[in-house]
Amino acid sequence: MSPLLALCTAAFMGILTEALPAGVLPEMARDLSVSESAMGQALTIYAIATGLSAIPMSTTTSTWRRKVLLLTAVITFAIANTVTAISSSYVLTMGFRLVAGVAAAVIWAELVGYARRLAPVHLQGRAIAITMAGIPLALSLGIPLGTFLGGLFGWRLTFGLVTLVSVLLVGWIWVSVPDAPGQQREHREPILQALRLPGVVAVLFVVASYVLAHNILYTYIATFLDEYRMGDSRDVVLLVFGIASMVSIFITGALVDRKLRFLTIASTLLFIVATGMLALLAGSPAMVYVAMVLWGLGWGGVATFLQTAVTDAGGDRGQALLVTTWNSFMAGGGAVGGILLNIFGPTSFPWSVLLLLVPVLLVVVAARAHAFPAKRPGTL
Repeated sequence: MSPLLALCTAAFMGILTEALPAGVLPEMARDLSVSESAMGQALTIYAIATGLSAIPMSTTTSTWRRKVLLLTAVITFAIANTVTAISSSYVLTMGFRLVAGVAAAVIWAELVGYARRLAPVHLQGRAIAITMAGIPLALSLGIPLGTFLGGLFGWRLTFGLVTLVSVLLVGWIWVSVPDAPGQQREHREPILQALRLPGVVAVLFVVASYVLAHNILYTYIATFLDEYRMGDSRDVVLLVFGIASMVSIFITGALVDRKLRFLTIASTLLFIVATGMLALLAGSPAMVYVAMVLWGLGWGGVATFLQTAVTDAGGDRGQALLVTTWNSFMAGGGAVGGILLNIFGPTSFPWSVLLLLVPVLLVVVAARAHAFPAKRPGTL
């Protein structure tokens, strides 16, 4: 269990490093003398770097020992967050956000493969769920705590604490995570050929649309809450969202090996209902909290069941494509959200998200043969 928990912590660090600016966006923008939409691109550039570097990094480092590669990525997180904590330059900060994004590409490409190697076939989904629990844990505890500490002591201290966690994680991985050899060059298969495999394109479409929708809203959640005079409550709002996400990841871990299709449909429907509430009822704080619960329940297990689906359909090559797609459209969420903010204002976010989620639901329902089958291949 210790190796899986170390991998879970690596996932936690990946999301915490990526999403922490969303919780302290106004403060970072003020200190670095830029607009909030410009500061929101701190998430965008991180995600762009992850998306664009995932396939090249997978190819370039395929022969490396896996443990060395994982340790290198976590050390890079520590360096990037240290620079962010002390930098007074927007350009320098963004440069090291890019570096951290490249490290994240390595993390996401490695975690699922490690988790699958540590479990038998019929429990691989559960192993992935344990590993990916770091994502909602970062959202439920890491981001709200970082937002709270940022309000008390400043956002720079928060990034310094993230560096400390990274250093501790290096030691944990070194002690507990087993090593594995890289691939021999002659045994590597072209990653892009996985697009020809049945089900892979459908899963990637769902990833792209769902992640774009989520990040349009999540990147600018502080700005959205300010519009409805709930800015002072954003740490609590994020905590509610994160706790619901944790509930979702536990449900997903219990069901993903048997109910992957059901989970994907239910997740999409929950997000649709939550977004509709934010579009129509955000003037009521109580309805905002209800919407955040539904959104968290829909979002928490997404990484687990979409990574399980794409790996079932396309193997490790499918996983590399997912990392590229996920982070490219995560970056798109920050960029598109910034455009919507500047042109239409924050009230446009939920309506835009709804337009993206309807096609997701249609594709998931239709792709029952290979992408989202009722029964996973290799399970009883």
